[in-house]
Amino acid sequence: MTEEQAPEITPEEEAQGVEQDLDALLADTQRERDEYLELAQRTKADFENFRKRMTAEVQAASVRGKAAVAREVIDAVDNLERALAAKGESPDDLATGVEMVLRGLRETLARHGVEAIDPAGEKFDPTEHEAISTVAVEGAESGAVAEVLQKGYRLDQQLIRPARVVVSE
Repeated sequence: MTEEQAPEITPEEEAQGVEQDLDALLADTQRERDEYLELAQRTKADFENFRKRMTAEVQAASVRGKAAVAREVIDAVDNLERALAAKGESPDDLATGVEMVLRGLRETLARHGVEAIDPAGEKFDPTEHEAISTVAVEGAESGAVAEVLQKGYRLDQQLIRPARVVVSE
């Protein structure tokens, strides 16, 4: 067919064709929008479930960790009870029992990566020590730890408690 033989399209027919094309395009866009909305809602629900699951797992891990430490501390409590039960027999038995408990607690802390900080004679470090007071000490360097009132503790590289010290002037 040549151009002369092609049927003529009236403006109404052309408008109907454009309207049908726009309706089809709108329907496709709405379908796509609905798919994306559903995907976003599913993703949001999945993330919320993940968050709840992680919160529960963290709490469970915390409980397991506390239970493990409690099991080891219970041994120390048992030893203290035995030492107190033996206190009437001999003062040496009580001292031996207390030493045994202290040794057991130190071993438990060491197994869990906790180390004591005893800075006697070291230079005062405010990141690891808490100065309780200062004192004039003859022959001691100014700013050195003169006395340790309470040891500090570190878990791996994290300071748990600073050492409480008296610093020389």
